[in-house]
Amino acid sequence: MRGPGWPQVVLGAAIGFSDLLDGWIARRQGTTSSGAFLDPLVDKVVVVGVFAALAARGEITWLPVALIAARELSMSVYRSVMARRGVSIPARRSAKIKTLVQGLALLLCLMPPTSTHHGVVAVGVWVAAAFTVVTGVQYVMDGRRASTRGAR
Repeated sequence: MRGPGWPQVVLGAAIGFSDLLDGWIARRQGTTSSGAFLDPLVDKVVVVGVFAALAARGEITWLPVALIAARELSMSVYRSVMARRGVSIPARRSAKIKTLVQGLALLLCLMPPTSTHHGVVAVGVWVAAAFTVVTGVQYVMDGRRASTRGAR
């Protein structure tokens, strides 16, 4: 809640690199069902939590944060519902890019040289929100295609 600063950037980068390392290990050692559930959930909690903290401080506006949070929550629910129906919706490359764009937007918000340039920060946050919404639509379309293939 202290706002932008280098310690926050270092912590954010460490969290991002630990997520990359975890993914690398999972691909080599094999994934677990708990890891497959928890990893994306933790990613969402961290991203939405930091965006919400920045919005609460007035560093960014609430609307893109609300869009990101709504997409993340609705996609988690959607994928769970579809999984209960036996429909698997694998992660898309575009969703991995979305996570990277969200992380870069957060870095723009937290780095002292960029955090005071509100126009740059706003563009970064809105680009992240746009990627987030677009990938959500892609997942819904993927789920519909997978469920109609299964119904045939």
